Amino acid sequence: MAFTEIRRRAAGSLLDVKALHPVLRRVYAARGVSQSEELDLSLERMLPVGSLDGVEAAARLLAEHREGGRVLVVGDFDADGATSSALVVRALRSMKFAHVDFLVPNRFRFGYGLTPEIVALAAETRPSLIVTVDNGVSSIEGVEAARALGIAVLVTDHHLPGAVLPRADVMVNPNLAGASFGSRALAGVGVAFYVMAALARVLGDTEFRPADLLDLVALGTVADVVTLDHNNRVLVAQGLRRIRAGRCVPGIRALLEAAGRRIEQISASDLGFAVAPRLNAAGRLTDMSIGIACLLADDVGVATRLAGELSRLNEERREIEQRMQLEAVDIAAGMRVDAAGSEAVGLCLFDETWHQGVVGLVAGRIKDRLHRPVVAFARGEDGVLRGSARSIAGVHIRDALDSIAARHPGLLVKFGGHAMAAGMTLLESDLERFRGAFAAEIAARADAETLTGVVHSDGELLDAELSVDTARMLRGGGPWGQGFPEPVFDGEFNVVDSRIVGTRHLKLQLRPVPGGRDVSARDVAGRAAGSRAIDAIAFGFIGGAAEGVAMGPGKLLRVAYRLEINEYRGVESVQLNCQHLVEVGR
Repeated sequence: MAFTEIRRRAAGSLLDVKALHPVLRRVYAARGVSQSEELDLSLERMLPVGSLDGVEAAARLLAEHREGGRVLVVGDFDADGATSSALVVRALRSMKFAHVDFLVPNRFRFGYGLTPEIVALAAETRPSLIVTVDNGVSSIEGVEAARALGIAVLVTDHHLPGAVLPRADVMVNPNLAGASFGSRALAGVGVAFYVMAALARVLGDTEFRPADLLDLVALGTVADVVTLDHNNRVLVAQGLRRIRAGRCVPGIRALLEAAGRRIEQISASDLGFAVAPRLNAAGRLTDMSIGIACLLADDVGVATRLAGELSRLNEERREIEQRMQLEAVDIAAGMRVDAAGSEAVGLCLFDETWHQGVVGLVAGRIKDRLHRPVVAFARGEDGVLRGSARSIAGVHIRDALDSIAARHPGLLVKFGGHAMAAGMTLLESDLERFRGAFAAEIAARADAETLTGVVHSDGELLDAELSVDTARMLRGGGPWGQGFPEPVFDGEFNVVDSRIVGTRHLKLQLRPVPGGRDVSARDVAGRAAGSRAIDAIAFGFIGGAAEGVAMGPGKLLRVAYRLEINEYRGVESVQLNCQHLVEVGR
């Protein structure tokens, strides 16, 4: 099963801000915004730099290596890691550090984090200080290897720590036990930004402006799908403001242009769905060094060339993912019922031909389709499987893996991650044992309510509100993202026309039913006839959860949708981006 129910959000107290559009007031109230100050996203509202635990010590450690040292930045191979790496390298070079370079692990050779193998590779350049970004909190052996070689280590990370911490010289992570920072939701790039801002203060560098790095902070924060609490919304809003004004690194501009986005109109979703996948494609298929180089390029021509290479890799990634997804659907179909005849609530999928850089995307697709936590595995090196897990609200996947590791010592070679996503390594010979342990653990953590797919709606829009002006107002009310979701509305519509576009998408013309759910079925046809038809699109309809819904002319649908602006040949019109479709009366 996938999404089966549309539920309207419970609205809190409406903001007493008369200038706000009534629809936006309702949306904000449903997200818990009760004070007008929470809508202030000016840079002055950012949590103070010095309030992040460990930043002052990190800045002092960095300062010791400014002139005679050699600093090596070791990042992760996703977009958060790439933006973190580029941010730190740019900042240190701007603050006139004598020797700064970066190294990003090839995920297929070295896996995740600061491993002893990466330290050995890093040692060839004789660094005096290794700075990890978006990783390191679980790199116990790697930090020990660096210490043995006399290399100092600064860990900057945001991932959840394990029971044992690495013996780094300094560690900055808002999720460490006892941390007092006002936001545990910082992305890796956000942590790196705070450290660089603290460094500028320690050095008394008045020429370097940390705010100039907020374009990278916005991209990495959105790409890593961290919760957009107020502090992260400030960081993203300020970064978007700079990008729209053209004050961004050439690489971000080039990636937006490669994706066909107009830079002056971009939103957080453009970063998440157009730029981030292009960056991530490098880490998934080859080496994230290409992505970091794109973000470090100051020459427009170089940035454009690298953005083109990233776009090519992204197309290749799409083709691989589509094939794997079809195979995963078939595998999952055979695993929906366990040996006892009960419906499986946690799925582990594996095919020996799968690409290990794409299994996370496949796990996410199947999770969305079936609304179950899913782990997808690919074969790595030396008889190990590398898995990527995606979870649903209410099931903390990293905690689930921690419990499995405690109950089954030695089963997991390594693991780490977040509430909604995690990675792991295990021996191929242990796959069946892990399948059983994973299914049992998820069954213990998930009840029927958790396993019910839900689309949350902000209610119904009046016919007059289904307009370009409303869509533009909602887009400007962001940034929207994880924990502060983009508005979704619902209503009843008659199908005027429908057709398949591309290979998987459904293009519709829908006529709103006045009064929506308050209209009796026998009155629908006559009362809807006077309403205007509105364009709608259901992406991924073919092969999706709603594929069996009848779409012929005259059918009455309840639709959950995002209100968007579609531009064609310079003309703007409103479009419904359908998140869920169900035939009324079914």
